[in-house]
Amino acid sequence: MLKSLVAFSEELRAIGVPVSMVETGDAAEALMHTDLADEDLVRETLATTLIKRPEHRHAFDVAFDVFFAVRAGLVADDESVASDEMGDSNEPTEGSGGEGIGSGTGGAGSGGGGAGDDAVLDALFEALRDHDEVRLRRGARRAVKRFGGVQPGRPVGGRYYFYRVMRRVEQAQLAGRLRAAFEGDQPRTSLEDRLLSESVERSMIGLAAEVRREIVRQLVDDRGVGAVAKTLRVSLVEDLDLTNATSSELAEIERAVRPLARKIASKVAARRKQGRRGRLDVRRTVRRSLAHGGAFIDPVFRPRMRSKPDVIVLADVSGSMATFARFTLQLTHALASQFSGVRTFAFVDEIDDVSSYFRPGVRFVDALRTMTSNAAIVGLDGHSDYGSVFRGFENRYLDVVRDRSVVLIAGDARSNFRDPYAAGLASIADRARSVHWLNPEPARYWDTGDSILGTYAPFVDQVAEVRTLRQLEHFVEHLVVESSPRLHSVVATP
Repeated sequence: MLKSLVAFSEELRAIGVPVSMVETGDAAEALMHTDLADEDLVRETLATTLIKRPEHRHAFDVAFDVFFAVRAGLVADDESVASDEMGDSNEPTEGSGGEGIGSGTGGAGSGGGGAGDDAVLDALFEALRDHDEVRLRRGARRAVKRFGGVQPGRPVGGRYYFYRVMRRVEQAQLAGRLRAAFEGDQPRTSLEDRLLSESVERSMIGLAAEVRREIVRQLVDDRGVGAVAKTLRVSLVEDLDLTNATSSELAEIERAVRPLARKIASKVAARRKQGRRGRLDVRRTVRRSLAHGGAFIDPVFRPRMRSKPDVIVLADVSGSMATFARFTLQLTHALASQFSGVRTFAFVDEIDDVSSYFRPGVRFVDALRTMTSNAAIVGLDGHSDYGSVFRGFENRYLDVVRDRSVVLIAGDARSNFRDPYAAGLASIADRARSVHWLNPEPARYWDTGDSILGTYAPFVDQVAEVRTLRQLEHFVEHLVVESSPRLHSVVATP
């Protein structure tokens, strides 16, 4: 058990969940007082001792299923499932004979059909109806055995097997049978109807979870824990690609931005407090040492002058950049207290000052909606034109850039082969304290196709590849802590 726990902790660290050896020791100590036969209790014990953020729970649960949960209670069930399958032995099963994966006219998942399939579906229905977890686990094992077509040694992922099983289970019909069984003949109020729907939904979620666990168990038996753990790894919310995230992942990122801003603010405050001492004040140190016979035992330091910078954000909101710009703007405005002022400009092929839309007290979603409908950010054809944007900023807004301004440009520098007008960015850089370019594209794609990032790089202090919230956090945190004047122009990928 201890060996599995250590491997589990290493897997969590590989995913990105911070787990120290001390916390692993705490988990081992807690397990000594836990009933190891109780899967849910073991899961919650490890979750309590190893994870610190709710955003990490899903990744933890997936890894737990690989290392621990799939082994709970299987020995007792093996004989029951085997005896059930003996009764179905006369029925053809998927993955056997001519009905294997990719074979026959029925294709993958065609199965044998018949009474055997009905028996499996009836067993699942009865287990869900009676809320019997043991029978549900047994039914899920039978369903995966019959419908999944899991074949040892085949390089097929768990999602494929899960799809095959759930397609044959016919979730909509099964949910309808459950609803009919639960509702009875008595009339129901709207509240009772809603509670009934939620109960059916929870039952179907439970079925899907048991099917996933059974598929993982079979994959682990075939390939080993390490290989399956790597295959099923779930990215943490802070490591999701902002430009390619699904709608559900974007919702997770949305929920994580505000806590992330609070985290950065607290870290910045602590680092500023710790870094108040500046350079050694030699004259005052020598003068104070006279009281100690000339011994320099009480050095005096000049106070470090830290000023909050003005931040000017230029965000490309065209196409795929819109999602990235959204979270850049959201995080920047959530950290407004760490800056002396924030000015926001959005652009596609024209640029407009949208700072007033993000004023205090306005919900960020409402501000985005207002900006989209009212801002003059599209001039001609709605395709990115960085040259036109910099020319427009130079002509209309250059006065807002001062010697204490930090300029953030969020975009991919793809200008559809149009005039880059680098002189406009040079004018901004001459007036600003520093200029930083946040590019969500991988660095290997820079200066390929219509990307003109190399044309702008000489006028920028830092070009950073920022594809995830973790990278964005790292960049913004160091920006508000250091915010140093430009010394030289560099191109960097954190």
